[in-house]
Amino acid sequence: MKAKRAQRRTRVGRYLIGGFLLILLSLGGGLWALKMALVQPLATGEDGLRFEVSGGSNLSRVLRELEQRGVLKGRRLVLIYAYWREQTGIHAGEYLLPKGSNAMDLVARLNRGDVTRYRLTLVEGWSFRQALAQVRAGRGIVQSEAGGSLETAARALGFGDGESPEGWIFPDTYIYRSGTTDIDLLKQAHQRMQQVLDEEWRARADNLPYGTPYEALIMASLIEKETGLPSERSEIAGVFVRRLKRGMRLQTDPTVIYGLGDAFDGNLTRAHLRQATPYNTYVIDGLPPTPIALPGRGAIHAALNPKDGDSLYFVGKGDGSHHFSATLAEHNRAVREYQLKRRADYRSSPARGD
Repeated sequence: MKAKRAQRRTRVGRYLIGGFLLILLSLGGGLWALKMALVQPLATGEDGLRFEVSGGSNLSRVLRELEQRGVLKGRRLVLIYAYWREQTGIHAGEYLLPKGSNAMDLVARLNRGDVTRYRLTLVEGWSFRQALAQVRAGRGIVQSEAGGSLETAARALGFGDGESPEGWIFPDTYIYRSGTTDIDLLKQAHQRMQQVLDEEWRARADNLPYGTPYEALIMASLIEKETGLPSERSEIAGVFVRRLKRGMRLQTDPTVIYGLGDAFDGNLTRAHLRQATPYNTYVIDGLPPTPIALPGRGAIHAALNPKDGDSLYFVGKGDGSHHFSATLAEHNRAVREYQLKRRADYRSSPARGD
């Protein structure tokens, strides 16, 4: 009964407003005033008009502010029109009103929430710290208090004390509305990672040395940091998997660098390889305690579908690719060839476009 009474009141209100508009049209100058208010193009400028609607605003306030800026005229008539069309609801965010738009277009856009959309890319191999900084710097992103530090952001994503969010953000390009908070976008990327990891875990190969999907995520992060070549991911995964099965240490440099944190100055030394940290896979057995980067789907797929073979070692060749070896003797020869006699243009990752 209450719902029916509310519907009747709404219909009565619309009839009254419609009647008011008819009376206005019957009066001298009413048609002209209505045309000026609703149909005439707004003063948007040649490039259109960008304006921000803050949270908690209402249509009346927005129309008043735009009238004060000289964008529209007859805001009361526009407001009456919006009530008649039942389009008084608005959404917060940044709007772009194209040149030639009128007040009816404006009301419809505000009611639909046609806010400006932006694109933001999180890169494979980044750390959670880098991802958080990128998100907070995104255009149109609202920086929340929860996103102000790594610890508060982790809690906002649902991680408890002692739990690391590292690796749990899926690297991809995200399209979002102006007014989106940093935590909302991070939650979207976190949910996407959970979805991708679940999909790949269900399609995994047999006889893998992982007890949980999280261990596969850790492995994927190592693969992501070791190579940027899609063709090498499964082969590197094969090396790591065979080493784990044989009880060999992984001995991968990116884990050492991650464990050093801010103390790493870009020059990895033999002393670093001997330095004990929870992440130094030259010192610890098995996988590090957490991922060390954001792995993409390709790295996750490789971790769960490693390439068969007998290689147990690999070394960078200086062009972004790696030489794989089955024996330590062969590996040592490759180290002498590619590491000890480094070419002038040596690089550990592929050049752009490789």
